[in-house]
Amino acid sequence: MTFSGEYQHAIDEKGRLIIPARFRDSLGSKYMLSKGLEACLFIYPMESWTKLEERLNSLSVFNQKNRNFKRRFFSGSGECEIDRQGRTLINQEFRSYANLVRDVYIVGAGDHLEIWNKEAWEDCRVRLDEEFESLAEELFS
Repeated sequence: MTFSGEYQHAIDEKGRLIIPARFRDSLGSKYMLSKGLEACLFIYPMESWTKLEERLNSLSVFNQKNRNFKRRFFSGSGECEIDRQGRTLINQEFRSYANLVRDVYIVGAGDHLEIWNKEAWEDCRVRLDEEFESLAEELFS
């Protein structure tokens, strides 16, 4: 599945977040949550995670940048579950990393989802809209 679209939701006082219904089947009951880039969180279905894991594990351990990236990426990741109500618990460490207090966006990003602080995503979206045409030209010319 390719994840697309954006959905605004709120994290409750216990740190639970409702995953949009259209994404739940593709994620399954278990998925991987990771500290992402640009202070957001990444959600990977297990199948996509396995492919990423294989790619990262194929990097040479004898290269310091590879080791450092893998340490940071894997240490900032963990398996999570979706409950019967379609909610998932995001622990305090992950919420702090992405500055998730209450209002968040869940954003489709192809093979994974991203969870953003509401204001951070709105700022990022403005910047991306401004750069979109030049990015398209650079990537597809």
